[in-house]
Amino acid sequence: MIDTYELMGRPCLPLLADAAYLYGKRALVTGAGGSIGSVLCKRLATMVGELIMLDRDESALHAVQLDITGRALLDDDSTVLGDIRDRTWIQHVMQERRPEIVFHAAALKHLPLLERYPAEAVKTNIMGTWNLLQCAANSNVELFVNVSTDKAADPCSVLGSSKRIAERLVASYAPLRYVSARFGNVLGSRGSVVETFAHQIEVGLPLTVTDPLTSRFFMSVDEAINFLLYTGQTAQPGEVLIMDMGVPIRIVDLAERMIKASASSAKVVFTGARRAERFKERLVGKKEIATRMGLELVWSVPVPGFPLAQEGQVLLCELDALATSGLQTPISTAKKLIHMCDWRIS
Repeated sequence: MIDTYELMGRPCLPLLADAAYLYGKRALVTGAGGSIGSVLCKRLATMVGELIMLDRDESALHAVQLDITGRALLDDDSTVLGDIRDRTWIQHVMQERRPEIVFHAAALKHLPLLERYPAEAVKTNIMGTWNLLQCAANSNVELFVNVSTDKAADPCSVLGSSKRIAERLVASYAPLRYVSARFGNVLGSRGSVVETFAHQIEVGLPLTVTDPLTSRFFMSVDEAINFLLYTGQTAQPGEVLIMDMGVPIRIVDLAERMIKASASSAKVVFTGARRAERFKERLVGKKEIATRMGLELVWSVPVPGFPLAQEGQVLLCELDALATSGLQTPISTAKKLIHMCDWRIS
């Protein structure tokens, strides 16, 4: 197996949270069966008083329960099957289980698919997050930690715009401690470039890279979980925390490292940039003011919330109406709406 930090060309960043704030708490994780959610659940299981794992994928819930307990009968209250798009169901879960902490890791994340089906980004990344926030606030959730992405910094894609809107929705709930953690690419996560390259090497295919100049910020799964727990411990209402992941890595360099480590004769082929894909990501937007904190491994960025009683409320009602009607609207309309969101409430 190829070492993650060898691929990234740097050691693990020493960012550890004091997990005392988790002890004895009831914690709910959305997207519990996903790459980040499942590892987070495994870590939380040793800390919290009660762990509630929510996902719409029953097989993913089966897998994460098996990994944590060694058994997967799915017959106890630790697993909840449901979709964050369903506000009525989420409200029922919140009222019945009364979580004190929510880690929100559920999202749609594949950029090309969301460019083709932007309505799905509205329904999950925006409306799903809004549903959770409203239900959490109504149920007196003390801490809400939202998993965001570096694509939310000056977004140019449906994915980035939807996650940027989600960050601002979270910030709208200040003075509650509802906060966001902005991630780079997580090596080894489901659907990651490493997974793709490993498969291509295994079956003898060339490794596909969009462009020689394309680079990304990378972090390991362990770093991502440590960062989430640190965000929950440290972030203040309305903040987005961003981890300093060092120098971005060219994707072609990552491919060549994997070829070398695998003693493969595979070649790299360039396929051309995809629609709305940036060559280089940024961690902080051009108009954002970032402050170093902690061990100088983390930046804090204040994010403006929505003026919920004014124009923002009108916009959110439009989104809500689209989501509840099943978004029977042309894709171009949904995409235009998603890109309009940020400037209409600025």
